[in-house]
Amino acid sequence: MKYVSAFVLFWLFATLPTVTHSQSRYKLYEEEKPVLMKNEMSGGITLHSSGWGITGRRGYSLTGYKKLVYEVELVGMKHSKEIRTANPYFENSRSYVYGKKNGLTILRPSIGLQHSIYSKGDRGGIEVRFNYRGGLSLGITKPVYLDILYPTNVPYEFEVLTEKYDPEKHFIDNIYGKSGFTNGLDQLSIHPGLYGKFGFSFEYSSDFEKVALIETGVAFDAYPKAIEIMALTENKPIFMTFYFSILLGKKW
Repeated sequence: MKYVSAFVLFWLFATLPTVTHSQSRYKLYEEEKPVLMKNEMSGGITLHSSGWGITGRRGYSLTGYKKLVYEVELVGMKHSKEIRTANPYFENSRSYVYGKKNGLTILRPSIGLQHSIYSKGDRGGIEVRFNYRGGLSLGITKPVYLDILYPTNVPYEFEVLTEKYDPEKHFIDNIYGKSGFTNGLDQLSIHPGLYGKFGFSFEYSSDFEKVALIETGVAFDAYPKAIEIMALTENKPIFMTFYFSILLGKKW
């Protein structure tokens, strides 16, 4: 019995530092484990298959793995047939899109849900999320104004006048180039429609109080009738785009 008791005492003294060290590591892990951040705000840029824009986002935690998200985007939308050109007979001519009648910018207020699929611990410091949102698509069109060449009484001299693009009057040989951006701002038109977005985001910030993510997915804008962007080709009422976003922000 003396030998058994001595062995038990020896084992206790030998293993006590290991147990104490394990307990301290466990407590340290518990102290460093991040608390649930209930609020999130971020903003950044979005590149998509028909243009680019800016994005602002506000999230509220519903559970540890689900957020309610409000988002506002402002994006430009190009027609698939847009090709920039310039008048080859004048060195200082400005580029323009021949046949383009209106520029289209879309304001997208939306609401949706964000689900965390994998936490940062599961995927080596990257949180994987699935997002879906829906809301309004407010298409804002601005008529295109061009600088038009008119011959004068002096040979090889032209007068340049700014006019709204008219496919019946303006052609490649008499268009000098696109006019200034402010022309047409007093003739904006709004086209209400619906918007939806589905995508995956990857949040990789090493600071639990900050947001740094990239997101990719597909977006849809649908309107009751076609929005006239081009005058010389078919226009459509539905736009499907693939997008890539980079957003930075904070949590609290």
